[in-house]
Amino acid sequence: MPVCKGSLSYKMVFVSDVFPAEAQATVYITGVLGATHVETEHHLEMGRKLLAAGQLAEALSHYHSAVEGDSKNYLTYYKRAAVFLAMGKSKSALPDLTRAIQLKPDFLAARLQRGNILLKQGNTQEAREDFEAVLQRSPDQEEAQDQLMKANELEELQEEAHAAHHRGDYSTTITVLDRVIEISPWDPESRELRAECYIRLGDPQKAIQDLTPTTRLRNDNRAAFLKLSMLHYSLGEHHESLNHIRECLKLDQDDKECFSHYKQVKKLSKQLDAAEELIQEERSEAIEKYESAMKTEPNVPFYTNLAKERICHCLVKIKRAHDAIDVCSEAHQRDPRNVNVLRDRAEAFILNQDYEKAVEDYQEAREFDSDSNEIREGLERAQKLLKISRKRDYYKILGVNRSASKQEIIKAYRKLAQQWHPDNFQSEAEKKEAEKKFIDIASAKEVLTDPDIRDTVHPATSHPAPKMFNILNHFFPFEILEFNYYQLHYSQKVRDIWLLGEIYGKWKMFTLQ
Repeated sequence: MPVCKGSLSYKMVFVSDVFPAEAQATVYITGVLGATHVETEHHLEMGRKLLAAGQLAEALSHYHSAVEGDSKNYLTYYKRAAVFLAMGKSKSALPDLTRAIQLKPDFLAARLQRGNILLKQGNTQEAREDFEAVLQRSPDQEEAQDQLMKANELEELQEEAHAAHHRGDYSTTITVLDRVIEISPWDPESRELRAECYIRLGDPQKAIQDLTPTTRLRNDNRAAFLKLSMLHYSLGEHHESLNHIRECLKLDQDDKECFSHYKQVKKLSKQLDAAEELIQEERSEAIEKYESAMKTEPNVPFYTNLAKERICHCLVKIKRAHDAIDVCSEAHQRDPRNVNVLRDRAEAFILNQDYEKAVEDYQEAREFDSDSNEIREGLERAQKLLKISRKRDYYKILGVNRSASKQEIIKAYRKLAQQWHPDNFQSEAEKKEAEKKFIDIASAKEVLTDPDIRDTVHPATSHPAPKMFNILNHFFPFEILEFNYYQLHYSQKVRDIWLLGEIYGKWKMFTLQ
């Protein structure tokens, strides 16, 4: 007689040879059940080992097979629920715990576990029923006692939070909900309510933090995805906004609200990305793109501020100083603490040779960002340029030689003053530039037509050295005297006269020896 070992198909081949026809059906069913029990035990053992090793997905697969092999075993459902909980899938664990309780109503561990999940989900009524059922059979069960007290506390807190929200006391609502969410972190309703309060109080970032987990806690939560998209959009985070609204459309591509917002975000995001690429390439077409973006979204201040800031930057890059100053000033007025705007306006002032204002802008920018190397280096450069600019070359301003006579200087002044008189210009920008040049021309004329001032500002450049120095250079050896007339500073005339007397006296003593 053959022995029925191995696979089920092996048994089916030989069963007709071993038993008569009337007994074949009974033997076949017994063989199937026997094989299933062995396989089920194998899956349970593998599931246990894999769960202990932290290989949750593999463990879950074996528990699925175990449930299929024996759907009447309450422990199999309980163990699979444990895997679901370890994977953070509490919603999937609930049906298994419920089935385990149905199969064995006095299974207290399953009731306690289900009550804990229901409490964390904010379902106080059903959680209380489970804890009371446990205490009815085991009055001294401490965990059930503690959790029942929490369920009662949670119910009171939920009522208090809704009452505070109803009367418009959003700060109190948030404070109460903090404790509610501590007890029931898987309750989407409490997080959604707290998010609404944060929005009312002008804190969209915290609202986003509360809404994000609700997309997983509630099935088909299109409303949360839409709200998240709109919050990110209002903050200028258009890429994040686009990602969330796409998630909404994945749940239902025909959702009208989500699709309408999707079209708006997609259009604006495309314009902003294209504009930024053009700026990186230092192309002036970026200005048009940002102007289009402002038309696409005129109601959210962030995007107007961003467009003004980037247009300001672009104008500096293409060296349109006057236009850059105007746009940067508008951007600064809209966002006074924007370091990028202050930096770019400073650079525009440098292009316009208005170094004093450039220094002021860089100093203000440094107050807001003291760690920026770019701001520090920009400030140092602006200060250096300002220092250089204050050493004016008045001869260059009037376009005359350093040996020019007073008459030549006056003639050059009259010609330039007529050319740069502010009344000759129409636009405000041109008038400002003309006024600046006109003042420089007038200053140059005043300095160079006054002999004393002329020598102070440009020492020893327009007059030959006095005869006494010709004598000194002739008779007094340089290796002893080590004196160069042109190193004297005429701005300290008294000291210079005294010095000349000292040198002359030493020369006299030397020649008499």
